[in-house]
Amino acid sequence: MLTINSINKGIVIDHIKAGLGEKIFSHLKLNKSKTPVALIMNVSSNAVGRKDIIKIDEHIDLDYDFLGFVDPNITINIIEDGVITDKISLELPEKIENIIKCNNPRCITSIESNIPNKFYLASGNKGIYRCEYCDGEYSPF
Repeated sequence: MLTINSINKGIVIDHIKAGLGEKIFSHLKLNKSKTPVALIMNVSSNAVGRKDIIKIDEHIDLDYDFLGFVDPNITINIIEDGVITDKISLELPEKIENIIKCNNPRCITSIESNIPNKFYLASGNKGIYRCEYCDGEYSPF
């Protein structure tokens, strides 16, 4: 039986689509954290079947745009004195910067390395993003 203790003060990133926990853990650089962190994978969930969970034993700044882009169904639980004090639901962000790269070889971001990759949400239903420079399409689904 695997036991992961509850945290007294920190953050729980919950309802991560199974298999995406490692990507989020890496992007947040939690492997370099000096505080205790836990990546729990393939946990049973009544709602979605299987999910990943990340527990962080301190408050850190999170990139909500990245998290919402990777999985808009994620919830962020803020823990104080062992109790959830805030629950944040995510959604696909309207704009993202430097999370994905434009695939258009003629896009200015493909030619100039110092220009940030900026995308806007063109279709929330389909999860389609478009490059702000060339209107190139990106769909994570």
